[in-house]
Amino acid sequence: MEAIAVIDFETTGMSPDMGDRATEVAVVIVAGGSIVDRYQSLMKTGAYIPAFIEELTGISNAMIRQAPSATCVMSELAAFVGDMPLVAHNASFDSRFLDAEWSRIGQRRQQEFACSMLLARRIYPDAPNHKLGTLVRHLDLPQAARAHRALADAEMTAHLWLRMVSDLKERHGMSRVPHELLRKLQKTPKAKLANCIARHLVAESANK
Repeated sequence: MEAIAVIDFETTGMSPDMGDRATEVAVVIVAGGSIVDRYQSLMKTGAYIPAFIEELTGISNAMIRQAPSATCVMSELAAFVGDMPLVAHNASFDSRFLDAEWSRIGQRRQQEFACSMLLARRIYPDAPNHKLGTLVRHLDLPQAARAHRALADAEMTAHLWLRMVSDLKERHGMSRVPHELLRKLQKTPKAKLANCIARHLVAESANK
């Protein structure tokens, strides 16, 4: 299995376009079917954390005042991730914050995101819903002691990702499930999932 970087942000709100900033970021590296490395840090941006966000995440304004600068953290993050493909649960959220925070230090994302939430909707249509915590319980995956902290959520997403890859291999007789294929599957209607995989296997066999 190719190495991928599973990323999660905690933030002051829902959108960097509305002035919201990241407060914490974590990345879990998955390779060879297991978690092999981790990065996590709070980050100081000068943005105020509303009370309801503090209650949700446990990250306070006092904690952020003692944190490394956003410039330092996002530079370290860029070096840690390199050019590895990215994964997040609800990737549209995390990709917006990654792009916004990296743009502040002159960094531009080159690699693509895959979304574990979109993919789970295709692979596990019978789950009660496709929130991260629900899927973790539904599939009996390792649970974090506290959700809504970046490292805990990144690790749960990594376990979900590994399970999805394993299930696709088993269901469809695949030896490998590349990130590019998963990005295609997350946009494919559930009824056409098997056809998409079959086309991929034919193309892969022809290229050998």
